[in-house]
Amino acid sequence: MHVFSTTGRACPAADTFYYYDLQLLDQTLAALTAAARPGNFQVHYALKANSNLPILQRIQAAGLGADCVSGGEVQRALEAGFAADHVVFAGVGKSDAEINRALAADIFCFNAESVPELRVLNELAGAQGRTARVALRINPNVDAHTHAYITTGLEANKFGISLQDLGGVIDSLDSLPHVELIGLHAHIGSQITNLAVFADLSRKLNELQTWLEGRGHHLPHLNVGGGLGINYQDPDGHLVPDFAAYFGMFEQHLQRRPGQQVHVELGRAVVAQCGTLVSRVLYVKESQQVRFAILDAGMTELIRPALYGSHHHIQNLSSQGEFRPYDVVGPICESSDTFAKGVLLPETQRGDLVAIRSAGAYGEVMASGYNLREKAAAVYR
Repeated sequence: MHVFSTTGRACPAADTFYYYDLQLLDQTLAALTAAARPGNFQVHYALKANSNLPILQRIQAAGLGADCVSGGEVQRALEAGFAADHVVFAGVGKSDAEINRALAADIFCFNAESVPELRVLNELAGAQGRTARVALRINPNVDAHTHAYITTGLEANKFGISLQDLGGVIDSLDSLPHVELIGLHAHIGSQITNLAVFADLSRKLNELQTWLEGRGHHLPHLNVGGGLGINYQDPDGHLVPDFAAYFGMFEQHLQRRPGQQVHVELGRAVVAQCGTLVSRVLYVKESQQVRFAILDAGMTELIRPALYGSHHHIQNLSSQGEFRPYDVVGPICESSDTFAKGVLLPETQRGDLVAIRSAGAYGEVMASGYNLREKAAAVYR
């Protein structure tokens, strides 16, 4: 196993903790930057995946920018050392206070999603004597073929400007003197494993660029979003995503204009495999032919299985016994507090340590205090 040995490894006294393999993070960042370099892609790390400060500082040191979806994330990015001119601020519902904070920091770009938002940006930027640089987030109506809750590029989703409305949005910019249009932005979803959808997105952006150029708009920036998925089923066999194949889709299908900078926003693919949720077994309980392994960790530490029905590879780090099926569950007072059903684990008993893999993205960052739970600690190697 890559992250842990199953015997004799020292661990914190806490019953539950997030374990981060910083060597694997560095390996992932090296592969990412090497794949992005030939095409001169500007990579922005999506803080929503994991905003742990030591991890952010490592990502910033690797030369990535920051993709933020709240004023708090903008502030955290700046605190972690990201340069303001490499920070983008996305999100369908930016508050006035969040916009003012980002304007005062003179961030690189706002990814704007509606005419009302553009009007507010214009008003607040004018009050500060600034110009808000914006990329229009379009909704390209491209199916990402991923979970419905993390699909963002279809017309039924709340994100972005519909293609039918884009002409009116462009026309509205003439009356907004404190807004500067510098690019287009699209993000069609998350945990995408069928890379062909990025070819579909590229072709849609090619059409839009041609249409915009016919209206006199030549944009220096294109932001194609992120969404590259990871392998949750076999993390040890696929610790580092195939970044070369991801960038290759855009190299092959996106018609970049001379001097045009292409931006991507990757989060999960950067940090998911370097993080593991480790928890101690509190009880093993048999009920109506179901054997439960009840962990100290629950949906308060990793909500993805309860929220999306998502799969995480689970291992018993303490036992070498005969394999048996277990429903691995947490202590939270909700029936949905279940990590997986029928998982084959070595015979498990009270006190064993269980690892829930690929938890570096949307694990710690989505933790809650429900049931007045204390936040689990982070441990680094």
